[in-house]
Amino acid sequence: MNRFWPYLLWLLLAAAPAFAEPVPAQQGLTPQRIAELTLDELFAELPENAGSPAGRALEIKILERLHESGSDTVDLLLAWAMKFMEEKKYPRALDVLDQVVLLKPDFAEGWNKRATVYYLIDDYGSSLADIRRTLALEPRHFGALSGLGFILDETGQKEQAIAVFRKALAINPQLDRIKEAVERLEKETAGNSI
Repeated sequence: MNRFWPYLLWLLLAAAPAFAEPVPAQQGLTPQRIAELTLDELFAELPENAGSPAGRALEIKILERLHESGSDTVDLLLAWAMKFMEEKKYPRALDVLDQVVLLKPDFAEGWNKRATVYYLIDDYGSSLADIRRTLALEPRHFGALSGLGFILDETGQKEQAIAVFRKALAINPQLDRIKEAVERLEKETAGNSI
């Protein structure tokens, strides 16, 4: 079993509205104000509010927005795919996600979810191709960047993994597991520059 599965599962489930917690008013970012922000504004506010209740609410709202395809059909298919992923029914998840990216090729999260399934079945080549599509559509997708970093780490490309993880952290400084991965990789690569 992949050692990053718990973190990936958290990323998959974090956008579910049931996980959203009330946010106390902080720096003018009330729950109502956060709900009114555009995706660009949410990303802009996230680093400044990292580690606070408002920062967590911003992260959840970004993940929710990334899961909105603009199509009820695609949203339903994505929900089915996520259910299959939770149940570890990866071939079924891939079948559904193939339909998602076919129906809505400009939907970054469709590509990201398919990349995640490919990662979970150790098909890194297909995962990397879908991560590239995800990042072409949404370069700030910290989940896709995290997945890319994990693949680079697992394939021995430690310095590149650190760079990608740092890019993810610049977008979302609240990624604690990514911080831990950077610290571990920095220790592992400390003697490489000598």
